[in-house]
Amino acid sequence: MPALATIGPMSASNLAPQPLWRHPEFARGARDMTGTALGIGAWGLLTGIAMAKSELAMPLAVLMSLIVFAGSAQLAALPLLAGGAPLWIIWATALCVNLRFVIFSAGWRRYFAELPRRQRLRMSYFAADLNYVLFMKRFPQAEAPPTSESVPYFWGGVALNWTSWQLPSLIGLLVGDRIPPEWGLGFAGTLALLGLTYALLNDRSTWIAAVVAGAAAVATYALPLKLNILVAIAAAVAIGLVIDHTTPRAVQPEEDLT
Repeated sequence: MPALATIGPMSASNLAPQPLWRHPEFARGARDMTGTALGIGAWGLLTGIAMAKSELAMPLAVLMSLIVFAGSAQLAALPLLAGGAPLWIIWATALCVNLRFVIFSAGWRRYFAELPRRQRLRMSYFAADLNYVLFMKRFPQAEAPPTSESVPYFWGGVALNWTSWQLPSLIGLLVGDRIPPEWGLGFAGTLALLGLTYALLNDRSTWIAAVVAGAAAVATYALPLKLNILVAIAAAVAIGLVIDHTTPRAVQPEEDLT
C-alpha cells in the first residue's frame, strides 16, 4: 500500500515525517473499524461465494474482487452478467450503485483537497461507506490546512476495512462451489448487509431515503434484468435531493471583527 509510507508536512508542527502505521491515529482508525469488521467479512464471503457460483472464470473473479472493491456493485452486476444483459446496463447499474461515493468524496474533499492528486487517487480506491461514517464522527469539522491526524486515521480505518473484505471474499471464491446451498449463507450475508445498512441510517433524511428505496424496489420487483435496483437507487437519490433542498440550514454566526 504505497500511501502507508510517511506523513507529509501538513502543518507547522510536523518537524519530520513518520511512518503512518506508527501514528496513534492510524491505530485508532483501525480500532474504530473493528466493530464492523465481522459484518464486512460476512458480506465479503457472500460476494466471493456468489462469484464462485457464477459463470465467471476464477482469474477474472479474483481480478474483479481486487480491482472493483465494491460489494454492492459486484452483487448487482453478477446476475446481469449471468443473464446476458447488455454491457451498458451492467455499467449503468454499477455506476448508479456507486453514486453514493460521489457524496462521500465531496465530504472528504474538505479534509484532503490540499494533498497531492496521486495520493488522493490512491485514497479514493480504498474509500468505503463505514470508513466515511467513522471518519466524520472522529473529525466533525474540517480544518485548512488538514491536520496531521486525519490522514493516518483514514489509512488505519481503510487498511482494516480492505483486509476484512478481501480475505473473506477470496476465501469465498476458493470454497464457494463446495458450500451446499442448505447452509443458508446467502441469508446470513443478507443479514450482515442489513446490519451494515442500519449503521448508516443515522438521521431522519437517511431513514426516509431508505424506506423510499425499499418500497420502490419491492414495487418494481417484476422488472427484468434486476432493473428494480436502478429504480430504487433513483428514487432514493431523488428524495434525498428534495430533502436536502427543502431542509432549512443553520445560519452560521458572523465573526466579531472588532
